[in-house]
Amino acid sequence: MKRSSIGFLKGTVFLIAVIILGLCVIWLPDLATEAASQNPEYAYLKIPVLLGVYITAIPFYFALYQALKLLTYIKTDRAFSEFAVASLSYIKMCALSIISIYSIGMVILFFQHALHPGVAIIGTVIIFATAVISFFSAVLEELLRSALVLKTENDLTV
Repeated sequence: MKRSSIGFLKGTVFLIAVIILGLCVIWLPDLATEAASQNPEYAYLKIPVLLGVYITAIPFYFALYQALKLLTYIKTDRAFSEFAVASLSYIKMCALSIISIYSIGMVILFFQHALHPGVAIIGTVIIFATAVISFFSAVLEELLRSALVLKTENDLTV
């Protein structure tokens, strides 16, 4: 893969990180304040919901970091290594933790009768998108493991 492609992909990862950080810092608190003022009976959920979203940002940024490491491995011709397999495994685990946190949050909101249909749709989209990422990284991880086994066998062949 050309170096310019790797640079473009790294720039895209940084752009995603900056956009999500801006949304978390600027847009999300304003949205929560507005929602709390429009629905005062659910205002007590403002802080727990914000904390839940901010907690999911931690594995999200860790997965972005792992993606950057994976791009670095590709750039330095170490794409077929145990390091790349570990990065894909971490991305898969981050995706599963995001799915878990959002699922638990939506169940809690449902039992509190505070799960607005718009919030449910957004949460479901996030869960399914993250499930696709988790599945894709798991498939790539197994594919890379198989390639490493074949590479090792090929290297040992005289």
